[in-house]
Amino acid sequence: MSQTRRTLIAGAALALLGSIAIAPSPVAAQQLKEVRIGFQRAGLFPAVKQRRTVEDVLKPRGVDVKWVEFSFGPPLLEALNTGNIDFGYTGDAPPIFAQAARANLLYVAALPTSGGNEAIVVPADSPIKTLADLKGKKVGFAKGSSAHNTTVAALEKAGLSYSDITPVYLAPADAATAFAGGSLDAWTIWDPYLALTEKGKVRVLASAKDVHATNAFFLANKDFTGAHQDIVALLNQTFAQESKWADQHRAEIVKTLREATSFDTEALDRAVSRSQFLVTPLTDKIIASQQATADRFLKLGLIPKAINVKDIVWNWTPGS
Repeated sequence: MSQTRRTLIAGAALALLGSIAIAPSPVAAQQLKEVRIGFQRAGLFPAVKQRRTVEDVLKPRGVDVKWVEFSFGPPLLEALNTGNIDFGYTGDAPPIFAQAARANLLYVAALPTSGGNEAIVVPADSPIKTLADLKGKKVGFAKGSSAHNTTVAALEKAGLSYSDITPVYLAPADAATAFAGGSLDAWTIWDPYLALTEKGKVRVLASAKDVHATNAFFLANKDFTGAHQDIVALLNQTFAQESKWADQHRAEIVKTLREATSFDTEALDRAVSRSQFLVTPLTDKIIASQQATADRFLKLGLIPKAINVKDIVWNWTPGS
């Protein structure tokens, strides 16, 4: 082949690569006008929504904020996967199930939790006294939620297998009704539902902190993150600052939760008092904890294939 022909071919290849490199993603094709944030009526989120802190930060950029409410994590992550929201918050198990299903999302920040705001509860007069006594019992929890993970970890600690219980997959509101009606022997649930339930005749069999390390996460749509890394970093930073505010203003958190949920103030005060308000990048320790959970789920056949949590971690440097 002549030198001239080689030069022409090389030039054409470079031109093609250049066109691929600068081709805008579907998310970036238009100027960003709105960020859609998925949230649950728990923790600091109702307060942040009411304070309009995120709106104030994004307004100078010409970006509006739309808050989209979910009852628990898995539906929120499905909305992230399909691009119906851009950014959201869940517990530890939902992202693992989502990654195993090839969801189009990324971990973008971690929210380490106290582990005291989720627990397995039983009726006060229940013969179930230890985790080992769950054998043969009906245990309710939301499938794919952090409560699912806590249940599995508790069984493992007690030397039981997943097949030793009858899992009853129910969303929180439905599980509350079933538990109150005696259809469940035990219920794994998080605050503020846990705190509300504790006002009745119940007994905490084990808190999440008794059986495993707990974390929650901010996640974002992968395409959105690739196109708007500055916005994702700004959201992380804003929520991190709001977490510091929340830690010093717990009475205000209780007030906004009361307005958002109509739950009993005493129960909400209990929930908020044991909450940890912190937003951090994902550390090696947190990633390792998530990986251990994923491996546990694979072993039990709860996810269809092995996953590598690191594959969907976006590195956030605070202040960037």
